[in-house]
Amino acid sequence: MKLFLTACLILPLASAHSQKLVKYDYYNQRLPTDTPALFAPGVISDGFSNRDFALSPDGNDIFYTIQQRDLVSFIMHAQKKNGKWSEPEVAEFCGIYNDLEPAFAADGKRLFFSSNRPMSVTDSVGDYNIWYVDKISGEWSHPVPLAAAVNSAKDEFYPSVARNGDLYFTTQLESGKGKEDIVVSRWKNGEYLPPVSLPEAINSKGYEFNAFIDPDEQFIIFSGYGRADDLGKGDLYISVKKNGQWQEAVNLAKNINSSSLDYCPFVTWDKKYLFFTSSRTNYKSPFTKKQTAAELRKGLQGPGNGLDDIYWVRFDGVLAGMER
Repeated sequence: MKLFLTACLILPLASAHSQKLVKYDYYNQRLPTDTPALFAPGVISDGFSNRDFALSPDGNDIFYTIQQRDLVSFIMHAQKKNGKWSEPEVAEFCGIYNDLEPAFAADGKRLFFSSNRPMSVTDSVGDYNIWYVDKISGEWSHPVPLAAAVNSAKDEFYPSVARNGDLYFTTQLESGKGKEDIVVSRWKNGEYLPPVSLPEAINSKGYEFNAFIDPDEQFIIFSGYGRADDLGKGDLYISVKKNGQWQEAVNLAKNINSSSLDYCPFVTWDKKYLFFTSSRTNYKSPFTKKQTAAELRKGLQGPGNGLDDIYWVRFDGVLAGMER
């Protein structure tokens, strides 16, 4: 943890493009502490496999994924209207193909996601590519795929967009550094350039995936698997930028990571809270007393059952270390 705090000393607490003052209520949930807590247990973290949290910059839209691996993957949508949150429903543009990993552009008018839907009317369901929808007059448009510079014959996953339009995502590059790399496609003159693998401070010979980029590109949080300091089946790591260079990534440590898979990070627009997905479980033997059939069903069907759940934790204290 000492290494992590030292690395964070270089992070700016407030962006040069400060987020407009918004009062977020986070689905009317009690705010978390420095210990990760389930987000909206029983509603969003509901015992199914829930992952990929995204909150709109204005705080009025929540998107996340509900998934049965290799079978079904739908993006869910909850929205706040007239001060009240709706129950989550399958997003307007989803419900037929496997869609996942929503991510907002900084202006909140475009939502990116990954999908295996056909790229054209003559195409068939295939690999995963990055798509987007635009919010027009309060409604989400028909999905549009990104150009061939981004979408390849390989899978493209987990888009995350910087304020300047640069797109970070996970894929396999012929020129990559490992099994999966985190890459960036720069936005220039109204189009995306071919992706480039991020440096070895972030990517290794193993697996790096599902990266959240700070809108001002001052830090990046991602999952790494198989590293020497991995606590389990994949941990969250952070790299910060100093003098234009990414610094060696460090493990977010056991106060956030667990012995299970921890991934899918999202930092709120005010940089106060970190959301992430974890397959950690709260229901496992041995128990302090004999379990009944009803207790067994409740434990196996509820949040914390070892399927993916969405957690959140206070994060601004970590970023504030740079002021010392």
